[in-house]
Amino acid sequence: MKIAYFDCFSGISGDMILGALIDVGLSPQILLDQLNKLSLPGFSLEFEKVTKCGIGGTRVKVLTEECHSHRHLQDIFSILAESKLDHEIIEATKEIFLNLAKAEAKIHNTSPDKIHFHEVGALDAIVDIAGAVIGLKLLGIEKIYASPLNLGSGFVKCEHGIMPVPAPATVELLKGVPSYSSVIKQELVTPTGAAIITTLAESFGEMPSMVVECSGYGAGTRDLEIPNLLRIIIGDDGQKSAYQLDKLILLETNIDDMNPELFDFLLERLDKEGALDVSLTPIYMKKNRPATLLKVLAQKRDLDNLLKAVFEETTTLGVRTYPVNQISLPLEYASIETKYGKIRLKVSKKDGEIQNFVPEYEDCRLLAGKHNVPLKFIYDEVNKKALEKLFSSNP
Repeated sequence: MKIAYFDCFSGISGDMILGALIDVGLSPQILLDQLNKLSLPGFSLEFEKVTKCGIGGTRVKVLTEECHSHRHLQDIFSILAESKLDHEIIEATKEIFLNLAKAEAKIHNTSPDKIHFHEVGALDAIVDIAGAVIGLKLLGIEKIYASPLNLGSGFVKCEHGIMPVPAPATVELLKGVPSYSSVIKQELVTPTGAAIITTLAESFGEMPSMVVECSGYGAGTRDLEIPNLLRIIIGDDGQKSAYQLDKLILLETNIDDMNPELFDFLLERLDKEGALDVSLTPIYMKKNRPATLLKVLAQKRDLDNLLKAVFEETTTLGVRTYPVNQISLPLEYASIETKYGKIRLKVSKKDGEIQNFVPEYEDCRLLAGKHNVPLKFIYDEVNKKALEKLFSSNP
């Protein structure tokens, strides 16, 4: 399995990530061609070889015509939805911006949909984030790891005024991430860099075992006492499994004194807070009391928000949490044209052979309402077309 390790000895930012990816072998022209699928006019990229404290690296500058731009989360989601980027890239980019919006919302006592991004809503930040996701995919990176983050120290000037380093949104994004403050009186980890690496990295710590294939350095703008570089090391971890392994958290609690009508609202909120899966199971507790076992599968970074939702929306007094490994088949995305319209599919494969496919429920539901036909007819049609398309090239 091809993996990447980001060595953040001098912090991390969006443009440093782009520089490291270019330095390790990503084609600048192919990256630009992919970014042009955003259909966002008014930007260009400059690539420059530089040296920092005797170490060579690549500096990427995102040049834009924008002077000042504020965008809401939905504005960015609309830009991505209207782009011609692959679905997988769009979803990963949306996840990064959503995590950034959650952090900003926490700091400003509001909700993610009401946040208007300042610096990170500008065109250059959109290019940085989408470009990072695109570059990692183009390089074939399957898993990402990172070192503890050097945050720097001091103060930084931003849209809201003078802020301490690290910036409040950065601190919020770094919950659960090993970090340290150095004597460097500069902001070394930007909110954009923090959002990208905390969303995409599997874990933070020592470099994982791998056979190193190549390395590269993305350069920051300033000259510091230490090399202002982000190092990326790419290699093979020797794992040739046909399955995907994800380290997740399982939350569970027994509830025996709650109005069952409230569970529906709870499930909606858990979904909004990032739950990967939620289940309710009828059980019997002590003294033969009927109860409900609530189970929530989640990523570690969403644990605090999910716990808050469970404690606020249920009558439970305690929640059990367990680290779990989820083994799954790798997913790909496809779309099928039907007589009702286009419908997205999740397709799972093992060793290149299709094992299963599932239509996107929301697509089917919307088309059933639009054409005023039973939902099962939509499913019958998309399953028929999917079998014809997917298996015609997979005998």
